[in-house]
Amino acid sequence: MFKVAPLHSNLMLVSMAVFIISAFYLNDPLIKTWAWAFLIVSVLVFISTMISLGNIPVGYPEHLNKLAIHKKDHYKKKK
Repeated sequence: MFKVAPLHSNLMLVSMAVFIISAFYLNDPLIKTWAWAFLIVSVLVFISTMISLGNIPVGYPEHLNKLAIHKKDHYKKKK
């Protein structure tokens, strides 16, 4: 299995905006090749952000030790 680094959520928004803008320019004969290039890149960026949303970040076990809820005596019954 491969390790996935977390990506910022704004990257997904930018990739969707670039996809919509480049889709409008597909009919223009002067910049048709650039529109296809931006379309393909925005789809790849969107797919990569979707993959990073579903996986835990790199170094996940090391970060658990810093959280209080994962300490041994955190959950004790109160009388």
